[in-house]
Amino acid sequence: MSTELSFQLDMSLRLLAAALFGALIGLEREYHGHQAGMRTHMLVCLGSGLFTVLSIYGFGPATGSSAGDPSRVAAQIVTGIGFLGAGAIVKYGTNVRGLTTAASLWVVASVGVAAGTGSYFIAAFGSAISLLALWPLNMVVQKLELSGGRTLRLHLSLRKLESFAAVSRVLLSHRVEIVNVASEKSKVGHVMDLEVRLPKGGLSHAILTEVEALPGVQVETMTQAEEA
Repeated sequence: MSTELSFQLDMSLRLLAAALFGALIGLEREYHGHQAGMRTHMLVCLGSGLFTVLSIYGFGPATGSSAGDPSRVAAQIVTGIGFLGAGAIVKYGTNVRGLTTAASLWVVASVGVAAGTGSYFIAAFGSAISLLALWPLNMVVQKLELSGGRTLRLHLSLRKLESFAAVSRVLLSHRVEIVNVASEKSKVGHVMDLEVRLPKGGLSHAILTEVEALPGVQVETMTQAEEA
């Protein structure tokens, strides 16, 4: 095998590793319904790896120019990914969402740089820690209620919009914080999506029972809200 072909295969392997590591982290975001999912993370990681490979090998003496400083491109990747991460952060009601997704985009960029330099173990280990932080650690935080109680999403069907006042009174009596409200008309009245935060130790089934007992109010679904 010629030296040039061996070199090209090595570079291709680095890019493939970057794409795979990015896809793994993005798969978790995709599974939990975030906009920046598997494809976004895969492309960010691949792009970072490609920029890194080009900064090391694309502008050296072989191209007729003097060897530059590869770290400058890595520094620009760190700066540039901030703009993409900022696009993942949105204000949702009184909450700010997308902070964790923005952080995961920043991390996959660094994983791509590691894969681009051929540091496969560092890239794999960084990906593993990222997945641990995004999934199992999040479940531990929710289980221990370290963030001040669980956040739930309620999908309600109301015959009259005025019935929401009674729903609000029930929630307030249980010290439940209403984080966000969205409403639209339906054939039978109104449908309403509520995002609520329970107090520590709050029992969702007790609250659900009281809300369902209200006249003209039907609880269609109640789900655990995903971490931002």
